[in-house]
Amino acid sequence: EREREQRERERERDRERERERERERSRERERERERERERSSVESRRGRELEEEARERKRREKKAREKEAAYQERLRVWETRERRKAKEYEKERERERCREEEREREAKRLKEFLEDYDDERDDHKYYKGKELQRRLGLRVR
Repeated sequence: EREREQRERERERDRERERERERERSRERERERERERERSSVESRRGRELEEEARERKRREKKAREKEAAYQERLRVWETRERRKAKEYEKERERERCREEEREREAKRLKEFLEDYDDERDDHKYYKGKELQRRLGLRVR
């Protein structure tokens, strides 16, 4: 009888130990699942952060491209204007040079005319009426 009770107690202890081990395994599985959830959460958060960084980088790159394109357009317009103005200035210099040559030719022609002018001979040709009389009157004095 004692033996039987002892064996019974022994079996009860074994069952208790087995239940305790099972509870421990269950707790360990639960802890592992919790760690996995945390790891998944961290990875998910990191993934979202990486996606956000990628979007931000693309936005900055697009902004930089747009800024560069705007600069290139302004530069192109400015260079076109500079070329146009240079042509205009060159044409104006050429016109001024032509006017100066014309003035010089006219001055030379006028100088030759005045050097060759003879009052006796040419007054009748270039003056009429009262003006001719005035010129003749001046010559007499």
